[in-house]
Amino acid sequence: MTDLLRDTFFGHCVRLATGNKYFQYYEESHPEEWERYVDREKSANLAHHGSVEPEKRQQRNNSNGGEAEYRNSASSSQTQVADYDASDKQASNEKADPEKGRDITLISWNGPDDPENPQNWSRPKKYFVTFELCLLTLSIYIGSAIYTAGIQGVMMQFGVSQVAATLGLTLFVAGYGLGPMLWSPMSEVPQVGRTPIYILTLAVFVIFQVPTALAKNFGMLLAFRFLTGFFGSPVLATGGASIGDMYRPKKRVYAMAVWGVAAVCGPTLGPLVGGFAAESEGWTWTIWELMWLSGFCLVFLIFLLPETSSNNILYRRTRRLRKLTGNESLKCEPELMGEQMSGNDIVNMILVKPFTLNFTEPMVFLLNLYIALVYGLLYIWFESFPIVFIGIYNFTLGELGLAFLGILIGALATIPFYFLWIYFVHEKQFDDAGNVKPEKRLQPACVGAFFIPICLFWFGWSSRPSIHWIMPIIGSGFFSVGTLLLFNAVLNYLADVYVDNVASVLAGNDLMRSAFGAGFPLFAGAMFRNLGVGWASSLLGFLSIVFIPIPFALYFYGETLRKKHSKIARKDI
Repeated sequence: MTDLLRDTFFGHCVRLATGNKYFQYYEESHPEEWERYVDREKSANLAHHGSVEPEKRQQRNNSNGGEAEYRNSASSSQTQVADYDASDKQASNEKADPEKGRDITLISWNGPDDPENPQNWSRPKKYFVTFELCLLTLSIYIGSAIYTAGIQGVMMQFGVSQVAATLGLTLFVAGYGLGPMLWSPMSEVPQVGRTPIYILTLAVFVIFQVPTALAKNFGMLLAFRFLTGFFGSPVLATGGASIGDMYRPKKRVYAMAVWGVAAVCGPTLGPLVGGFAAESEGWTWTIWELMWLSGFCLVFLIFLLPETSSNNILYRRTRRLRKLTGNESLKCEPELMGEQMSGNDIVNMILVKPFTLNFTEPMVFLLNLYIALVYGLLYIWFESFPIVFIGIYNFTLGELGLAFLGILIGALATIPFYFLWIYFVHEKQFDDAGNVKPEKRLQPACVGAFFIPICLFWFGWSSRPSIHWIMPIIGSGFFSVGTLLLFNAVLNYLADVYVDNVASVLAGNDLMRSAFGAGFPLFAGAMFRNLGVGWASSLLGFLSIVFIPIPFALYFYGETLRKKHSKIARKDI
């Protein structure tokens, strides 16, 4: 518990206020053992040729007239650097080559079992942090759908049409689509990390609920709905990267699935939580409920959410060791990478990369387009619930929220079968090195793709007075089966293929799906009124069928694409 508190926002504040007297790290209480964190081999590499990697040795092939052959000695167990064994020397005493070397002592993990490495955390700690990420995701995602319960109240108070009132939903979704384009890449910067981004943006999210609820005019309401979405957005894309920080690829899929259920809970519980409040107290109570939930989450995370970014953890360790030893040559790899980046490189990483990856990498674009379509279908389909359950089955506004529980039950029912498939089938596809071909991750997507049209056809044609209301609710559960399988397959696939750019890739994914989620509801009401529930749902179902071939195409041809047509995709598996 002490280790957990020490790495939280609260713990860092206590350390700052007390001059690091409380919540000390091991090296601060045992400064004489600082050399245990030195990576001697990489320090020797830096001293010899200025790079942490072993030097590429040039060998001549006598049989073909002296043609040079280059071999990366990192993959060889026989590697030697400059004819000496680096492990036999103190890295801090290594003399740097005056021409190519760098006088740097590299700080790294204390072996493969370093307890501060998030991948070495205990299972209870990993599970607890995963729960915190799920709570944060729920607290933000619920903010979109909870507003829908108060749309009629917004129309009455500000005298606007239903389409205009719906902008309060769409601008919130647009905000949390744009936000990760800034916040997610910023969380990859070693000097920043993930926890400060989560905490500070969530604090603004909570504060901005007050002017939202007290808005004096419709423009003010829309402005703050967009801003709350923008500042609440980091976890919606970076949450997957945080999970990747803690779990190795073989086990990451379990945590991603649980996180996916939390994402489903938000839009489904929003109408339930907000429905009864809006019915009895008015639309502003939906906003106050959002503030209470996110405010509780903020306090909880301030005290109990540790940093998960390994780059940030190493950077902070290096700063502590520099202060303890007075040795300014102590640096870590993330710092060295940062030193090589110009201002333009940093701007490119934070503001440009998420956009360029989305449109220059064919695998990213195709999968993001498909997920965006599913997300847009979800939000436009949600607009049919009041038409069906209030207009056809005479539910009250509060009872309408109960109709969304079919979606949640569908997700919860899917998880056990999904976990069984992972345990008995998927884990056996990993090699001895703990890797699996990324295309294997898409197998659930090939199944889940069929459940989206099944849901839409079932829901559309069972929504009639002659059929009991339970039938469309049962049909709605198939949507969460499809989305759970699709989202988890796609997010794990992208995390495996773009392992060095996870946050940026997921930010682009969040942008595309939020763009569709923001735009589709604006024409939902007119479509369902003009076509009727049956044919409108069928139109959405036919549209989802068109995209079914995408996961199949990438399953069979994705390896060729990433190895021959991608500049940054992983090619070694």
